[in-house]
Amino acid sequence: MSRLRYNRKQAVSSLRENCPALGQFIDRCGPLKLRVARDRDLFNALAAAIVYQQLSGKAASTIHGRFTTLFRDNLPEAKQAAALSLEALRGVGLSRNKALAVLDLAEKSVDGSLVPMHRMGRLADEEIIENLCRVRGIGPWTVQMFLIFNLGRPDIMPGADLGVQKGVQAVYALDELPLPDEVMEKTSHLAPYRSAATWYFWQVADTVLMT
Repeated sequence: MSRLRYNRKQAVSSLRENCPALGQFIDRCGPLKLRVARDRDLFNALAAAIVYQQLSGKAASTIHGRFTTLFRDNLPEAKQAAALSLEALRGVGLSRNKALAVLDLAEKSVDGSLVPMHRMGRLADEEIIENLCRVRGIGPWTVQMFLIFNLGRPDIMPGADLGVQKGVQAVYALDELPLPDEVMEKTSHLAPYRSAATWYFWQVADTVLMT
């Protein structure tokens, strides 16, 4: 398990202290097992995010596997991707929109429009979101997932995520599914460890609510 940029035990302790309602669900969900990817290549990470958008895990994994075969040693790389045709990308199972997004990502990775991975540590979360959302097909949600699972940032709350909304509804006993603004309002007291809280909201939605 890759290391986060914050202490797991300290994060969970803070969530328990600041939110007894969530603390009860933490007891049911167990230790924080949020995994951070080891991938240090920006193009590789974001290309995978594009492939996985709006697909089930198994289907996305199959298509991503086919996508990697287009590259030397099965390692996606921006310069190689920029030279690929739309037809080649469509041929491995990408939709037209996703293929165009991958090509735009490759172009912007090569021409320097995007901040390289090794410089992102100096940027605030919002600066990274603004920079990466320049890419076709990449919106705030995708970048928020990148911040949580690739950069290990501690305080990300994707208010528009359906799983998070379901978790927030359950934890705070809301009558209706909360809108993104309401999610942000309801979870503001969980800072500065909202990434860990996000993981627990997903667990509530995926496991606790299903039992």
